[in-house]
Amino acid sequence: MTNGVLAGRTVIELGSMIAAPFATHILQQLGAEVIKIEPPGGETTRRLVRGGPSGSYLAFNRGKKSLCLDLQSAEGSEVFRRLVARADILVHNLSPAAARKLGASFEACSAINPRLVFCHIKGYGAGPLAEEVASNPIAEAATGVMFSNRPEGRPARLGPSYHDQFAGCYAAIAVLAALLSGEEDKRNIELGLYETGLHIAARDLLAVQLNSQILGRTETEPSAEFSIPGYGAYETRDGRWIYLVMLTDEHWRRFCRAVDLTPDPELATLRARRRARPQVETLVREAVAALGYEALAERLARQGVGFTEVLSTDRVLEAPQAQVPGKTSAFGFSDLDFLTPDLPLPHLLRSEGRADPPPLLGENSAELLADLGYAEGEIAALLAAGTILGADGDADLWSRGTPGARAAG
Repeated sequence: MTNGVLAGRTVIELGSMIAAPFATHILQQLGAEVIKIEPPGGETTRRLVRGGPSGSYLAFNRGKKSLCLDLQSAEGSEVFRRLVARADILVHNLSPAAARKLGASFEACSAINPRLVFCHIKGYGAGPLAEEVASNPIAEAATGVMFSNRPEGRPARLGPSYHDQFAGCYAAIAVLAALLSGEEDKRNIELGLYETGLHIAARDLLAVQLNSQILGRTETEPSAEFSIPGYGAYETRDGRWIYLVMLTDEHWRRFCRAVDLTPDPELATLRARRRARPQVETLVREAVAALGYEALAERLARQGVGFTEVLSTDRVLEAPQAQVPGKTSAFGFSDLDFLTPDLPLPHLLRSEGRADPPPLLGENSAELLADLGYAEGEIAALLAAGTILGADGDADLWSRGTPGARAAG
């Protein structure tokens, strides 16, 4: 076992919400030491649920060190410069204007440390909107995702902030590529959330171009779930939901064998089943509803039909596949216990520190300043002035039972 492929690397994170914290979460899982610099109030996800940390904070900030620092003060700016001088990587998702104001631009940081790999996750890349701020739902709306997602007829965001997490993944890829190349011009990484959304939408953007040229009209390619009968979620006799994947004629034949459905020659091809979609949907729905989940699952597995149960989030980590050693880590935070998935690359991950909890706000402030050469008296003075803040280990992190409290994010 090693302590990760990035063992010995130091990452500074100036992150809020998801994109930058998710990128540095990946780097931490790969072995890097991540120093999370937070303003005196803490980053946003520390206060999203019942006055305390959200699921996003717990999931994506494990094992990091928290330095609570007032970057707008001269003393705080000096601490930041000392950290930059010793770091290998810096990742942030500040707005361009805030980055310049706080001395966290590439120009300012590379002047201090020319070997620094600098990654700025921003709303938009180069172009007329380069200075504007964007968030996950804005990226969805601007790149076509939201237009097609209409649960009640009105365009809506998907729910989970997948574009933020994709941007974090792309940022981690770019950082690793810069380290691998060692070339100076690869160290300035600028990644737009909007451009991330464009890349994710490439399949759909090209599909509409393809259809426009072949059919002579604009037509969005439908999801398989809405165009292929027998592809989707169906309720079993005991009230559980099963998701079936039937893309081909062979899949259809296997399903019919599994549920003892006499094949209809007129429904033998996908084209025929699409024409008779209501009839096929009724056949599948009634066949599934006639069996309990376990009996149906056993039959489908025996015939090689693609399926899974549609699980509520409270049941996901109870699945035997999720409980195989190496897939999750257990940790305690405040007086609560959590189990969380790890990056699914076990041979690249750190062996120590994977189960460390997220830090309390300012938990490592004094320790990190001591590492930078600050004397005890200097640290005490900075604490007294409010330039840095230490952690309050006795604070109740959640106002439990608060009426109308927000759901975990």
